[in-house]
Amino acid sequence: MKKKILIIVSNANAIGPFNRRTGTFLPEVAHPYAEFDRANYQVDFASLSGDTPYLDALHLASDPDNLAFLTGKGWAAMQKAVKLSDVDVKGYDAVFVPGGLAPMVDMPENPLLKKVIAETYDRKAVVGAVCHGPVSLLNVKLSDGSYLVNGKNIASFTTAEEDNYARPDVPFDLQTALTNQGAKFHAAAPWSANSIADGRLVTGQNPASAKGVAEKMITILEA
Repeated sequence: MKKKILIIVSNANAIGPFNRRTGTFLPEVAHPYAEFDRANYQVDFASLSGDTPYLDALHLASDPDNLAFLTGKGWAAMQKAVKLSDVDVKGYDAVFVPGGLAPMVDMPENPLLKKVIAETYDRKAVVGAVCHGPVSLLNVKLSDGSYLVNGKNIASFTTAEEDNYARPDVPFDLQTALTNQGAKFHAAAPWSANSIADGRLVTGQNPASAKGVAEKMITILEA
């Protein structure tokens, strides 16, 4: 039977005291989408509010997978993202959360998102996230009361990368927050590809890591 992936995206379009424009970072959704599509998976989109999501980094549209996403069925499907509360997430083999600065706005505390991720992991499905997307893993408690990230090998956008990217705009440092909840954080050189699988949890550091996160998720799903 065809595997089913739910990509959960942010609805935010601005962040920080200067209202920096933001959204889902194009390659962080387009590259995984391409990998899932090549694996012949069904890929659906959900967003927290059900409103039309936003894209960031459209200047990278010349990349083949980015262009295919924008001009093919990917972006069309993402624009019709279903409200997360209307989705039966139990029907999916995996959930994936792409980054961009947007998730730092509406995903750190969202109760439904935390519940969905905890239940997905507890039922032994796969959870993936990249760059700022792992903010979705913060404050997720499993059925045994432990933090999802506690003791797990995790990658996300790093302190060093944020210092040279959006430090004045973000409400907190993601690497520090994940570490404070017990994550074993793995930081590679800034902007280099770095994706990590720890059991059924797959995370990546930055845009260059998005393809690797999807490839690792597919490996787990096919095992």
